[in-house]
Amino acid sequence: MGDKSGYLTRMKRIEGQARGIARMIDEEQYCIDILTQVSALTRALQTVATGLLDDHLKHCVLDAARMGDEAAAQEKLQEASDAIKRLVRS
Repeated sequence: MGDKSGYLTRMKRIEGQARGIARMIDEEQYCIDILTQVSALTRALQTVATGLLDDHLKHCVLDAARMGDEAAAQEKLQEASDAIKRLVRS
């Protein structure tokens, strides 16, 4: 992804998917169809999350390392590691 407008566009699409799922529940549609949509929504969110993580590594971590600031680079790497742990748990 990599750019703000791309992330915002994707999140607006995700919002629409979430509203669609709520409508499906309200209309008591078939559970498997709802679960299929939930799965698609989950994948869409994971795509945004991995894109943001990739951006963090390519920009924040790399920039801190290039500046020669070992402490800042380590901090940014730790942030990335913590984010990966949260993503894996979810």
